[in-house]
Amino acid sequence: TNLEIKKGMIEFDNVDFSYHKTRKVIKKLNLIIKPQERLALVGESGSGKSTIINILLRNYDINSGDIKIDDQTIVKVTQESLRKNISIVSQEPILFHRTLKENIRYGKPNATNAEVFKAAKLAHCNRFISEFPEGYDTFVGERGVKLSGGERQRVAIARAILKNAPILILDEATSSLDSESEELIQDALNSLMKDKTVIVIAHRLSTIMRMDRIIVLKKGKVIEQGSHSELIKKREGVYNRLWTKQIGGFIA
Repeated sequence: TNLEIKKGMIEFDNVDFSYHKTRKVIKKLNLIIKPQERLALVGESGSGKSTIINILLRNYDINSGDIKIDDQTIVKVTQESLRKNISIVSQEPILFHRTLKENIRYGKPNATNAEVFKAAKLAHCNRFISEFPEGYDTFVGERGVKLSGGERQRVAIARAILKNAPILILDEATSSLDSESEELIQDALNSLMKDKTVIVIAHRLSTIMRMDRIIVLKKGKVIEQGSHSELIKKREGVYNRLWTKQIGGFIA
């Protein structure tokens, strides 16, 4: 059967997962992400953030428990319909040695030129694209070498805006950018996140202050959750420690 999304609620029900038999990465995870909630996953390296994304996309199947989207168990729907309903913007977007227009259209192969241009504009791509003599017909080079990191990122966001899937995963898109690019990208991400259920893996905590709820993971378990302002008040909390470490001890 095909996945039908009406609301975009995601539910992890008592989920266990391990890559190897001996090391459990996710332990009895119970988590409900409400329709159109913006959720951030935070935690040290190896805490299970990427794994949660991997099992939601069914890159791996879980050992026990259940993952449901709008009450449909994801193992019972086609992988194609699952992935059609989820957009991903990752840290290292993959671009093809094709034109900029074709790279953006990859998000929705049957999109009209007008739709491609609109998505590019929302993602703040049109400014740098118009500087190329060939414009949208510029070939980006192998893996996008002709573009800067920030430009590649914006192409990936344009793709996701065009695809317009109800569930959006952001694998921290801004970690390697200068502040001007980051500002443009934050703005583009705001366009992209409208009316979607969003999961963000965040390395830069500045990104997640805007999220509805932050989940702090440690060894595959949820150890803290709440909004930024709630979590920052827990003086002894893990989130507070991560925040303080990241801003060099100055709490604004």
